[in-house]
Amino acid sequence: MFAKLKSLEQRYEDLMRELSDPSALGDQQKFQKLAKEHSTLQPVVEKYREFRDIEEKLKGAQQLLKESDPEMRALAQEEITSLQGRHVSCNEDLKHLLTPKDPNDEKNVLLEIRAGTGGDEAALFAQEIFRMYCRYAERKGWKVETISASTTGIGGFKEVISMIEGGKVYSRLKYESGVHRVQRVPVTEASGRIHTSAVTVAILPEADEVDVQIDAKDLRIDTFCSSGPGGQSVNTTYSAVRITHIPTDIVVQCQDERSWQKNKAKAMRVLRSRLLELAEAEQRAEIADNRRKQVGTGDRSEKIRTYNFPQSRVTDHRIGLTVHRLQDILDGNLDEFLDTVVTHFETEKLKAQTATPDTAVASS
Repeated sequence: MFAKLKSLEQRYEDLMRELSDPSALGDQQKFQKLAKEHSTLQPVVEKYREFRDIEEKLKGAQQLLKESDPEMRALAQEEITSLQGRHVSCNEDLKHLLTPKDPNDEKNVLLEIRAGTGGDEAALFAQEIFRMYCRYAERKGWKVETISASTTGIGGFKEVISMIEGGKVYSRLKYESGVHRVQRVPVTEASGRIHTSAVTVAILPEADEVDVQIDAKDLRIDTFCSSGPGGQSVNTTYSAVRITHIPTDIVVQCQDERSWQKNKAKAMRVLRSRLLELAEAEQRAEIADNRRKQVGTGDRSEKIRTYNFPQSRVTDHRIGLTVHRLQDILDGNLDEFLDTVVTHFETEKLKAQTATPDTAVASS
C-alpha cells in the first residue's frame, strides 16, 4: 500500500509542475483533465503526508522515553498514546481513500419504476415511490425529467421512467435498485384486509456516447401519434418515437415531447443507459463467487425494503435498519437509509480490499 502511496505522491507533484507551466493553459481540455486528476489525488496525498508526519513524531517521542527525567518520560508517554490513536485512524482513512471508486458515481441516473405484484394497488404504490424520489431530488437540488410514463385509470403508474440530473446522483441512489414492498389496506379494497404489493426500482447510470457505441444500422426507429390515458389522442402528429436495438432486442419509446427530435434524443439516452447496464451486468456475472455472495448485489430482483403502513414502519432488509417514520420517508427524507446503506457497502468493499490487498490497490 505504501509503495502505491509513494507513486501517487510523485504523480501529484508532477501534476503540480504541469499545471503551473504557462503552456498548459493553451490546451483547455488537457488542462481540465490534469486539474481533475490533481483534485482527485489531493486528499490521498495530504492524508499520506499526515500519516508520515505522525510516524516522525512517534519516533521522536519514543526517543524521549530514554531520557532520565521522569517528568519528561511521562510527557513522552502521553504524546505516544495520543499519536498512536491518530496513527490507527489515519491508516484506516488511507485504506478508505485507496478503495477503488465506482467510475459511475459522478453520473446522472435513469430511474425506472414498474408496478409488480398487486395490480392497481402496486401501480398506486409505484406513484408514491416515484414521488418519494422526486421529493428527495428536490432536497438535493437535483433536476427530475420524466421521459415516459404509463398510467392506470385510477392514477397510478404501471411504469415511469425519468432522468435525474445533479451532483453525484448515482453515488447516492445506486443501491436503491430492487423490489420495494408495501403492506397496507389497499385503496381499492374495502374489506380492511392488509395486502402485500410490490414495485421494482432500477437505478441505471446515464451512459455517455463515449461509454456506449451504437451503430445506426443496429437501430429500427418507428414513429407514431402520442396518446393519453384510455387511448385518447394527445398529439395528431407523428412525434412519438420507438427505438429498437436489433442486436439486443431492447425497445425504448418516448412521447413526452411534442417534437420528434426531442423524443428521439430522450429515447437514445434511455437506450444508451440500458446498453451500459447490460454490459456491466455481463461483467458482474463473471465475478468470483466471493463477490457474488456479498449481501446486496444490487440485483433489481432482490427485495430490499418493506413499507408497512399499519405500523408506520420502514425496514431495509439488507442492513437490518427499521424506522417508524413511514410518512417522513415517503416525503423524501431518505438520508438516514442512504447513508447507512452506502456505509455498509463501502465497508464490504474495504473488507474485500483487505482480503486481497495487492489486487485492490493495483486497481485503485
